[in-house]
Amino acid sequence: MPNEFSGIDIPAAQIDAAVAQVDALAQKLMTTSGVPGMAVAVVRDGKTVFAKGYGVRSLDTGAPVDADTVFQLASMSKSIGATVIAHQVGAGVVGWDTRVQKLMPAFKLSEWYATNNATIGDLYAHRSGLPEHIADFLEDLGFDRAQMLDKLRYAPLAPFRAHYAYTNFGMTAAAVAVATASGTDWETLSQQALYVPLGMSSTSSRYADFAARANRAVGHVKHGDRFVVTPSQRDPDAQSPAGGVSSSVNDVARWMNMMLANGCVNGAQWTPGAALLPATSPQIVSAAPSNPRSRAGFYGYGFNVGESGSGRVVLTHSGAFALGAATAYTLIPSANVGIVTLTNALPTGLPETLNADFADLIQFGRITQPWDELYAGAFKGILAPTGDHACTPKADGTFDCPAPPADAAPAQPLARYAGTYANNFYGPVQILAANGALQLRIGPNDMAFDLTHWSGDVFLMTPPGESAMPGSRSMVTFADATLTIEYMNQDDQKGLGVFRSTRAPRP
Repeated sequence: MPNEFSGIDIPAAQIDAAVAQVDALAQKLMTTSGVPGMAVAVVRDGKTVFAKGYGVRSLDTGAPVDADTVFQLASMSKSIGATVIAHQVGAGVVGWDTRVQKLMPAFKLSEWYATNNATIGDLYAHRSGLPEHIADFLEDLGFDRAQMLDKLRYAPLAPFRAHYAYTNFGMTAAAVAVATASGTDWETLSQQALYVPLGMSSTSSRYADFAARANRAVGHVKHGDRFVVTPSQRDPDAQSPAGGVSSSVNDVARWMNMMLANGCVNGAQWTPGAALLPATSPQIVSAAPSNPRSRAGFYGYGFNVGESGSGRVVLTHSGAFALGAATAYTLIPSANVGIVTLTNALPTGLPETLNADFADLIQFGRITQPWDELYAGAFKGILAPTGDHACTPKADGTFDCPAPPADAAPAQPLARYAGTYANNFYGPVQILAANGALQLRIGPNDMAFDLTHWSGDVFLMTPPGESAMPGSRSMVTFADATLTIEYMNQDDQKGLGVFRSTRAPRP
C-alpha cells in the first residue's frame, strides 16, 4: 500500500549487521557513561536474537547484570499498560472512547464538560487539559493514589482535547477506571491480562514484587562525578499504571514480539489488532514542527508515534526516575525489529542513544547523527537543579549556593509568619517558629522542611523526592496573609502553590 511504502529498502543482511554491532555499541556506552548496570535485548521476526547484561546490579554488592535482571521501567510502563487496556478493549469490557466517569463516578475535573466527556483515550493521550505532571508533587509529599486522583478536580485545565501535557496521574485515573470495570485492581489486571499470557514471569506492577526479587537492579544517582547507590529507592506504586512496572529485557522482548505481531502470541491472537491500533496511531501532536522542513511528533495511547528519516513508522517510549532508572524501547514494525535498553542510573540519555544508533543501522546501514551528544544535551536540563536560587553541583559532590544579597532586608519577627495556611490542592501548611528559625510542615505524613531566610519575607526550602535534583531550592514567600511555594506554582500550575492563612487578620 502507498502509505506503507518507504523510499529506502532494508536488506536482510543490513539487519544482520546491525544486530552484530549491538554488543560493541553497548560496551562503548557503558565505558563512556560510567552507568553501573545495563541490559539490552533485540527482537527480530518474532524471536529474541540478542539479550545480554552489562555491569552490576548494585555498586555496593557488585552482583552482575544478566538478561533476566529486573529493572524498574518508569514511564515505559505507559506503553505496557496501554496494551493491558487494549486487551480489555478487545474483550469488550471497555472501549478507548468509554467515558471515565461512567466507569468511576468519583472522577472529577475542574470543568463540567471535561469531567463528563473525558474518555480513557483522552487520558492515555495526555489531552484531557490537565497540567503537565500534575499531582507528581503530591506523591513526593506522601499522598496516596486515591487522594491524588481526588485532587485532580482542583487543577486548572487547558482547552479540552486541544492541548498535550504529559500527566502520570491522569493516565492512572483511566487505568484505575478500567480495572474497576474489570472487577479487580490495576496490578492484578495487568498480571492476569498480560504478564501471565505472555510468559512475563519476572514482570510486575507492584513495587513489593520488585523489591523481593533476588536478581534486581537497584537505582543509582550521581554524587559529584561518580555514581552511588540511591539512599532511598523509588516506590512508584501510587502511579503504577504510568510508571510502576518492573521487568527484565527477556520479558520485555516477549512484549515487543507481541506488538510486532499485531497482538499475536505463539501463533494465537492475544488481542485483536484493531484494539491495539488506536494506541499506536497518532492521537495528538506532542511536538509541533519547528519549521516547514521538520517532522511533527505524535502521541498515541501510551506510545510515542513517529516517522523516521527513512519514512517508516517508529514506536518508542522512554522511562526515567531521578532516583535511578533510565529505560527506552524502539520498535520499527515495517522491519519487524525492536530493541529495549534498561539501566539502573538516573537519566543521562544512554538508552535513547543506543536505541537510536541501532535504529539508524537498521534503516540506513550507518549511524547518521552523534546521538550521544544530542541526548546528553537534551538530558542536561533535566538533571539541573531548579529554583531561582538553586545551587551549582561540584565534582566532589558539594554545592556552590548563592548567598543572600548583601542588602537583604531583615525578616519580620518570626512569630508573625507562624500559623496554618491552606489551599484545596495541597491541603494545609503549618509554619512553626521555634529556636529562632521557621519550619514548614505539609502533607498526610506531616513532612518537615527547614526554612532559611533570604531577604525580607522570602525564605528558601529544599523540595522533596523526584520533584527536584540535588541542589534545588524553592522560594517560600509570605505576603498579604498568603504563603507561596515557588516550585509548586510554576507554568500551567500557577495558583496551586498559593496558600491562604486560616487565622483572622490582625486589627
